[in-house]
Amino acid sequence: MIVVVGDALLDVDLVGSASRLTPDAPVPVVEDVERRERPGGAALAAVIAARSGADVVLVTPLGDDDGARRLRELLAGRVRLIEIPATSPTAVKQRIRVGDHSVARLDSGGSSATFGALPAPAADAIRDAAAVLVADYGRGTTSAADVRAALSAARGPVVWDPHPRGADPVPSTRLVTPNGAEAARVAGADVTGDGLAAVGARAQALIARWGVGAVAVTLGSRGALLSYGEGAPMVVPAVPVTGGDPCGAGDSFAAAVTVALAGGAVTGEAVTSAVAAAGAFVARGGATAWDAVPAAAAPAAPGVDALLERVRAAGGTVVATGGCFDLLHAGHVATLRAARGLGDCLVVCINSDDSVRRLKGPTRPLVTAADRARVLEALEFVDAVVVFDEDTPSAVLEQLRPDVWAKGGDYAGADLPEAAVLQTWGGQAVVLPYLDGHSTTALVERSQV
Repeated sequence: MIVVVGDALLDVDLVGSASRLTPDAPVPVVEDVERRERPGGAALAAVIAARSGADVVLVTPLGDDDGARRLRELLAGRVRLIEIPATSPTAVKQRIRVGDHSVARLDSGGSSATFGALPAPAADAIRDAAAVLVADYGRGTTSAADVRAALSAARGPVVWDPHPRGADPVPSTRLVTPNGAEAARVAGADVTGDGLAAVGARAQALIARWGVGAVAVTLGSRGALLSYGEGAPMVVPAVPVTGGDPCGAGDSFAAAVTVALAGGAVTGEAVTSAVAAAGAFVARGGATAWDAVPAAAAPAAPGVDALLERVRAAGGTVVATGGCFDLLHAGHVATLRAARGLGDCLVVCINSDDSVRRLKGPTRPLVTAADRARVLEALEFVDAVVVFDEDTPSAVLEQLRPDVWAKGGDYAGADLPEAAVLQTWGGQAVVLPYLDGHSTTALVERSQV
C-alpha cells in the first residue's frame, strides 16, 4: 500500500478557440469553451501512483463544497480516500486554454485550508505504508503537528515533494524532490547560476538544512540531479520530448519515485525510473491525460502515438523497420540510417526476449529487450522503439500503420511477409542496401573461436 498525504485540488481546463480580439482591449475572445475537470495536487499524484497498479490511499483535507464533492467523484474507484475534515473551500485552479496554449489561470478557494485532527485510520495507514508520498501544495496540511508526527513514525520510505509555502520535510524523509526553481528559492542566494555545479551545491545545502537522506532536483528537459549530501551527485538525463503538456510532470516524477521505493528499489534506481516516467507522462499529454489508458497497457512505447501524430499532422512520412538487434553492429547502423532517410521519423520494432528465443534458439538473446531498446534509442536517427512479443511484427504494424516498412538487403528479391499488411492502408515495404559481411550470428561465432 502507498499513502499520499497532502493538499488535494480540483483542476479545470476551459478549452476553446480564438480567432479575434475584443474591441475594447488587445485580448483574445475565447469561444466554444469545453470544461474538463481532473484531480489536482496531491489527488493527481495519488491517481498517477494508482495507475501503476498499486493500492493507493489519499489522506487530505476535504470539506462539503462543490469542489470537494466533484473530487470525490473523480477519485472514486481509483484511490481510497481518508479525509481530514475541513471547513475551508476546496482550492480550484482553472486554466483558460486556446488549443494547447494557456491564456490565463483563475484560482479560487484561498491559499490555505482550515481542517481538523488527523483521523486515527489515516495515522495507521501512514505508519504501515510500503512508502509515503507527501504532495505539499502549501495549504497547511504538512504543517499540522499530528500530520508531521504520523509522517515521522512511518515505517516505509517517505518521499517529500515540497512547495515554497509548505513546511520543511520531517528529518526521517528518505528523498525530497524540489524542482530547480524551488531548490534555488529555499537554498537562498549563496549559490548562483543554473549549471550542474550550482544545482549540486543547492542540493547539498538542502540536505544539510533539512537533515534528510537525499535530494533529487528535477530539471525538466535536463532530467534530475540526485545528491546524498557528499560525494559526486548522480545526474539522470531525460529523453527529449517534443511537445506535450508539462503540467503535472513533478507529480508524475514524485509518484514514480514512491512506487519504485515501495517495490524495493534503491534511491538511485527509483530516480532513474522516475525521470523516464515523467518524460513519458509529458509525451502522453501530461495532466490532461490523467484518465487515459496506462502506458503499461498501451500497444506502443510511451510517446510513440504523440510522435506519429505530430509527423502526420505536418504531412510527413512515417518509416518503420524491425528485427532482433541482439548485438548492434555496423550493418544494423547502415540500415537504420538509410531507413531514417526515407521519411520524417523512424520507429524500430524489436522482438521481445521470448520472441527471439523462439526464432533464434534458447541461447538468444544475448542482450535483453530493455537494453536493446536503450541502445537503439541512443542513436540520433532512431525516433522511437517498440517491443513486440509475436513472431512477426504484423500486429504492431497494424497499430503503427507506417507509410514505409524497410528491411535490410539480405531480403532483396524476396516477398516480405509484412508487405501484404502494409498494402491494406497504402503503405510500402522496401528493401535497403545491406552492408555485406555483418551479422549478429557471425559475431557470436567469431567470439566462440
